[in-house]
Amino acid sequence: MSEIEDVIVKIHATPHKSVLVAAGAGSSAMSWLLGVSGASRTLLETLVPYGRFSMIDLVGQEPAQYVSPENARDMARAAYRRGLALREDDSPVVGLACTATIATDRPKRGDHRACIAAWDDTRVTAYNLTLDKGHRDRVGEEEVVSRLVIHAMAQAFGVAADLNLGLTEVERPEIITRHHPGPVQRLLSGEVNTVLAHPDGRLTVRDEPLAPNLAQDGDDGDSGGFAVLPGSFSPLHYGHEELARIAGEMLGREVVYELSVLNVDKPPLEESEIMRRVGQFSGKDAGRDVGKGKVALTRAPTFRTKADRFPGSVFVIGWDTLTRLIDPKYYGGEEAAMLTALAEIWALGCRFLVAGRASGGVFHTLDEVAIPQGFRLLFQAIPENSFRADISSTELRERGG
Repeated sequence: MSEIEDVIVKIHATPHKSVLVAAGAGSSAMSWLLGVSGASRTLLETLVPYGRFSMIDLVGQEPAQYVSPENARDMARAAYRRGLALREDDSPVVGLACTATIATDRPKRGDHRACIAAWDDTRVTAYNLTLDKGHRDRVGEEEVVSRLVIHAMAQAFGVAADLNLGLTEVERPEIITRHHPGPVQRLLSGEVNTVLAHPDGRLTVRDEPLAPNLAQDGDDGDSGGFAVLPGSFSPLHYGHEELARIAGEMLGREVVYELSVLNVDKPPLEESEIMRRVGQFSGKDAGRDVGKGKVALTRAPTFRTKADRFPGSVFVIGWDTLTRLIDPKYYGGEEAAMLTALAEIWALGCRFLVAGRASGGVFHTLDEVAIPQGFRLLFQAIPENSFRADISSTELRERGG
């Protein structure tokens, strides 16, 4: 087994997944990875954006300089985000990118160089190498760059590998690691769209739409997404927890709480306030998770935007939320906009489970709401004898808890 094959076997043995992008050089690394058994455990996708419009489509803009540390970083970030969207489980994802200019069939006035970047959940590491121009032909320079790509992947995957890069005395890669801001800061800045808070207090970036298949053998075939219980959770109370329990039993789905850091008519939540609210759901006792459940932090203030984040899911809401959902005034006064939003939510495979709510001394239910014609199948009621909790976060805040 060759030195490169030995490193790749170790790479394939890790749980990491990667999208690998190479432009100008580094394609041999793709071939080497694919040539060793187990590549399907590592590679989600390989891309070679040689054309100008292909590169612009990948990074979202015209690079100021195609072969530069900045463009390598943007390519790696795009690869990382594609990886999040393509993975099928919670495996760690690394976006790996190489942009290079090496020897070709015509003389080049500038340096021959390669810029490589590896982007994961917590950091981005850049490898910038100026080649010893004239020392090798194109094949030789391609091999050096591809070896550096494999080295960068091994480092990002946590693989201990002493791979000989074949460098000359004047070739010294510049290696720079920059840590990302925290997950909540990245969410607030708009860099990511979803952060999942786990019962043990961990925060993980989940930029892909959350839509697992949760159907179990012998159920009624209802599969797709989560049961999602949105709210402000200021504070979290018994009513939320009981509603989540009942919804989970009725639907046979995992229930995920959802907290949007954006609000249609209020400023974004501050990080300290977000963490305070999330902290209500987590906890450990004698090493066991005793949290209330998972919380998805999103940038989705409306149910139309929530449907994009949770396709195929059932949103668990109260009667009061339902009345706002079908009220045109919340859509700029346009009934057509409200109907369009409902149709798009339906097209994304989402629907609503509606709990009754006491208001003004009267318990209101789905049955008394005038649902727009053609949309009744979007809504299912929770019977009053299954769930009724005459409690609200507003009342608790007014009473000081």
